[in-house]
Amino acid sequence: MLRDITLGQYYPVDSCIHRLDPRTKLFGTFIFLVSLFVTSSVPGYLLASLALICCIRLSRVPISFMTRGLKAVFILLLISVSFNMFFTGETVIFRLGFLRITKEGLELAGFMALRLVYLVIGSSVMTLTTTPTQLTDGLEKSLGFLNRFKVPVHDIAMMMSIALRFIPILTDETDKIIRAQKARGADFESGNLIRRAKAMVPILVPLFIAAFRRASDLALAMEARCYHGGAGRTKMKPLKYARRDRIAYVIMTVYFILMFATRFI
Repeated sequence: MLRDITLGQYYPVDSCIHRLDPRTKLFGTFIFLVSLFVTSSVPGYLLASLALICCIRLSRVPISFMTRGLKAVFILLLISVSFNMFFTGETVIFRLGFLRITKEGLELAGFMALRLVYLVIGSSVMTLTTTPTQLTDGLEKSLGFLNRFKVPVHDIAMMMSIALRFIPILTDETDKIIRAQKARGADFESGNLIRRAKAMVPILVPLFIAAFRRASDLALAMEARCYHGGAGRTKMKPLKYARRDRIAYVIMTVYFILMFATRFI
């Protein structure tokens, strides 16, 4: 399960999605996520499915690697679908005791499941095709107007980038700790809920220690390189829009207009 978390990982390959400006990818991800809440019709989700499939194909990231992150949210997906299926709507299709499946519940559960799946995959497309450095630069550039209101945009972007980068690192660390504890005879799968919760203590303690140690090493490394925030800093690779970025903005605008139009279909 831990190896199935793809958020924060980067898949190095040469593709047109990888070559896009990070600001373009951030804007595209935002537009895609908003469009999922703009529409609730079958044509809208068909259009969103087509757009997502095209992005995955253009990114050249294997679909099996892209969908691996869904396993980490399977429980949340199951709970969301179950609540909407059994406790929503009036037109009963099937009844078993106090549980009833309704027509409206099935429709809402289907849309909720698709929305959650597309949220995860859509976010993964951005993180898998954008390095942490590019993501930090893109966030800082995109939110640069907030500097006028004394908002520390660079610090916020840096913290978000580091947090995303630490997700796969801590995931691997947790996997190593679990295997080491199992080799020492630890049991994490048998017993009731309370016993399983207590069995997590030998995992959480070394994980927190390792996380603090990595954070301390990172702080020392940044200080050794004379890092002092965003004021006066220059970029080795300044962000510049290319022709492909302008084309991508046009495509995203047309996509959002079409998604909004599906509300009336």
